[in-house]
Amino acid sequence: MGSPALRAALLSPLLLLLLLPRVPPSRASPDTPWCSPIKVKYGDVYCRAPQGGYYKTALGTRCDIRCRKGYELHGSSQLVCQSNKRWSDKVICKQKRCPTLAMPANGGFKCVDGAYFNSRCEYYCSPGYTLKGERTVTCMDNKAWSGRPASCVDMEPPRIKCPSVKERIAEPNKLTVRVSWETPEGRDTADGILTDVILKGLPPGSNFPEGDHKIQYTVYDRAENKGTCKFRVKVRVRRCGKLNAPENGYMKCSSDGDNYGATCEFSCIGGYELQGSPARVCQSNLAWSGTEPTCAAMNVNVGVRTAAALLDQFYEKRRLLIVSTPTARNLLYRLQLGMLQQAQCGLDLRHITVVELVGVFPTLIGRIGAKIMPPALALQLRLLLRIPLYSFSTVLVDKHGMDKERYVSLVMPVALFNLIDTFPLRKEEMVLQAEMGQTCNT
Repeated sequence: MGSPALRAALLSPLLLLLLLPRVPPSRASPDTPWCSPIKVKYGDVYCRAPQGGYYKTALGTRCDIRCRKGYELHGSSQLVCQSNKRWSDKVICKQKRCPTLAMPANGGFKCVDGAYFNSRCEYYCSPGYTLKGERTVTCMDNKAWSGRPASCVDMEPPRIKCPSVKERIAEPNKLTVRVSWETPEGRDTADGILTDVILKGLPPGSNFPEGDHKIQYTVYDRAENKGTCKFRVKVRVRRCGKLNAPENGYMKCSSDGDNYGATCEFSCIGGYELQGSPARVCQSNLAWSGTEPTCAAMNVNVGVRTAAALLDQFYEKRRLLIVSTPTARNLLYRLQLGMLQQAQCGLDLRHITVVELVGVFPTLIGRIGAKIMPPALALQLRLLLRIPLYSFSTVLVDKHGMDKERYVSLVMPVALFNLIDTFPLRKEEMVLQAEMGQTCNT
């Protein structure tokens, strides 16, 4: 076997190896390559070795996996190099896919790369239909298409024809005329299917009043295209021309006020007398009968012999407010006249005539506006209405000569007007005045 020295030289390295401690595989150095390198197609890998080691595949290394745009990760987003020399999971980056596009009715689409990321699809329509919406859509990174799905629609409206303009004249004593026509029918240019015809305006066979009336028919096809036609019905009423109420008067007319056969009646406000025709009729020659009425101011005659004859002139025409005082220096009298002068508008609106009785017989004076009554007539008026001779007082007499209210002190115009406005005849006057636009702030 050789010399002893040779045998000792050969055995010494072997003995040295046997004496060295054996390192188990699970306790590999943290800076020793251990797992196989990671490669992810269409993705990027970012690894961190434990304790800042150099090798990115050492035991305990953690790697973050990120897929590139248009791809999505299947598996764990972080892998760990394990003691069995395998990574903790298997991962793959798959191309993102958008939902399958719905096939549009009466059309279709063509795609470059199916429904995968960045694929472009273009819609098209069958002949006779028009594309509505975006023609081209693209599959985006969020797995959604870039626009709303397009549709193919029938854009041509159906056709419908209306009758020509119809002109009619109302019959005498009427403001309307009956007009009829055939309901038009629609025709579709595509599949021939239409909705019911929709009418806007009065239907045929209706009584149309005076004026220009618009009639419109509308029809829709299955694609909701609208077809419309229009025509007009013109109705004319024979008229004499509008009449106006006389100044300081009223007018009431039958029917429409100026059509053939209408009658207009006239009256005057209190204190005015009607002159001319009390009623006029619109005749067949389109001229008014009679003469134009006017309302002349009431002419009060203070030369009558009795107080009753004086009051008869105001019957059903004017109300009287009689202010009586034993002397013109009376303070209540002067204040009362001042307040009434400021409320003249309210007095006129309510047909009130102010009568002043000033003094004591034989120096008694009666006054109605600018007209002076004889002392004897003024005294008769005091006696007839039982007005005190030696004290201030005010008496309200209505249009029928009735003593309605007495005041022994000042009466405010507002209180006086509120009382008069409760009279039945006054309520009728208020309606007429409102129609005529007569008003007053007092």
